[in-house]
Amino acid sequence: MIVNVLTANAVDLQQLLEEKKTTSAHIVEDYLAQIHRYESTLNALISPAPRDQVLEIARARDEERQKGQIRGPFHGIPIILKDSFVTASELGMSTTAGSYAFIGAKASKNGAITQRLIDAGMVILGKANMTEFAGMKLTMMMPGWSAHGGQTLSPYVGKIEDNEKILGHSAPGGSSTGSAVAVAAGFSPLAMATETIGSIVTPSTRAGLYALKPTIGAQDTTGLYTMTEFFDSPGPMAKSAADVRVLSEILLDRLFTSPKLGSWEGLSVGFLDPNIWTLSEDLCTQPEGTAEQMVDEYEETVSALRSGGCKLKYPIHCKDPSVLPATILPIAYWDFRNLCIPRFIRSFHECSVTSVADIVEFNEKNSDKALPAPFVKQNDLQGAMAATEEKEQIDELKQSLRSAARAILDDLFDKEEINILAAPGDSPLCVHASAAGYPVATVPIGQLRYNGRPFGLCLVARADEEETLLRFMAVYEKVAKPRPVPNSE
Repeated sequence: MIVNVLTANAVDLQQLLEEKKTTSAHIVEDYLAQIHRYESTLNALISPAPRDQVLEIARARDEERQKGQIRGPFHGIPIILKDSFVTASELGMSTTAGSYAFIGAKASKNGAITQRLIDAGMVILGKANMTEFAGMKLTMMMPGWSAHGGQTLSPYVGKIEDNEKILGHSAPGGSSTGSAVAVAAGFSPLAMATETIGSIVTPSTRAGLYALKPTIGAQDTTGLYTMTEFFDSPGPMAKSAADVRVLSEILLDRLFTSPKLGSWEGLSVGFLDPNIWTLSEDLCTQPEGTAEQMVDEYEETVSALRSGGCKLKYPIHCKDPSVLPATILPIAYWDFRNLCIPRFIRSFHECSVTSVADIVEFNEKNSDKALPAPFVKQNDLQGAMAATEEKEQIDELKQSLRSAARAILDDLFDKEEINILAAPGDSPLCVHASAAGYPVATVPIGQLRYNGRPFGLCLVARADEEETLLRFMAVYEKVAKPRPVPNSE
C-alpha cells in the first residue's frame, strides 16, 4: 500500500500498521522516495539518515510489532529532528546546529528527547536544516539558512524573492524552517522543532501545520542545542491536531485524554485585532491585497468558530510587546555563551571547539565556507562573546521580564475570562508567550492568493495548560477548512 506522503497523518499510519495493511519499512521507503524527489529543490535536510541503516531500523520495529512488542503509540512511525537534537554518531547523522564548526563532532549517546523518541519506537529519517545557531550568529540572517545546510525553501512558494525581508511572504520563516518544510513537503509525517521566540510558530504557520511549543522547562533538554535556557522549548510539528497530541504525550509523559477532547466545553478564546497584531513593515512588506486577505480570513475563522459553538470574544485588547523590559538580547547573549553552548559541546565526546570564542575564530579562519556572501558577519556571536553582565544581573533581568509578561497575559486571561489568547501567526504574540514561559500552538487558516504561502493562528495558554491548546486544536480541525497541501508538480 503506497502512502500519500503529502496528506498522510501519523495516527492514520499507525492504524494501517495495526491492521497489518502496511509495514514500517514500506512507510519509510515511501518517505525516502519523496525525499529523493524533492530534497535537492527544497534543501530541508542537513543530514539524511543512511538509507540502509534506517530501513534496517524500520524492519526491526516491524519484527517487534509481529511479536506484540509495541513500544508506544507511534511505534514504527518516521520522524525528522531539527539539527539541534543530538543523535549518537552510530545512527549515521551529524548534529551541527547548522554550523561548520560542529562538522565532525561525535556523540556517543543520544540527547534525552532523541532517546525518548527512539524508546517510543519511532524511526528517525534525518536531521532538518535550520537557521544557524537558531539565529545567534548574524542579525537579520534569512530564516532557514545555515552555512552548513544552505537555504531551505518553502514547498508552497519556492524561490525567495530578491531583497526579501526576514519575514516577507516568500521567506520560509523561523529557525525550525527545515522541520516545517520536511513535514509539509511529505518527507515525514512528523518533525521535532525548537523555539526561542517564533521559531516554531512562524515556520509551522507558513507550512500549514499544527504545532506546539510546550511550557518552557517542561522537558529535559540534555543533548539539545538551545539558544537560551530562558526562552527555548522543543516541540512537535504535524499535519493534524491528533498527531501533535500523541507526540506531545510521548514528549511530556502525560496522557491528554480529557472526555471533553472533542468539544468546546470549558474553552473560552479571546481573539486579538489582526489589524493591530501584524508584522511591521521592517519585517514584512505587504504586497497589494495580502494584508487584507489575512484579516478577512482571520475574521471568517472567528465567525466560523462562533457559529460552531466556540465561546469567544473578538476583538480584545492586549498591550504590545514594546511595553516589556528591553532585556531579550542580553538574556540571550548570556544564556548562549554561559549555559547553552557549553552544554551543547558537552554532548559530544569529540568536538573541535570548546567555546563561543573558538567558534568565532573557526568561522574567521574558514570564512569561505563558514561566512559566505551575503552572510559574511557573525555579530551576534561576537556580541555574546563580548557581553559583560554577571549571573546575578541576568537573573534579575529574567525575573523582571517573566513577571512583566505574565502580568500582561494573566490580567487578560482573568479580566476577559478566557483560557486561550489567539492572534495571527504573523504577529508578535509569540514574544509575550516566550517571555512568560507559556505554551504556544499553531493551526492553519488558509493560503495567500499572492504566492500560495499558508498562514494561520498563534494560540497561547497559561503554564502547563498544553491540554487546553490541544483540545482547541482538535475541535478547530473539525470546523476549519482543510490544511493547504503543496502542489506536487
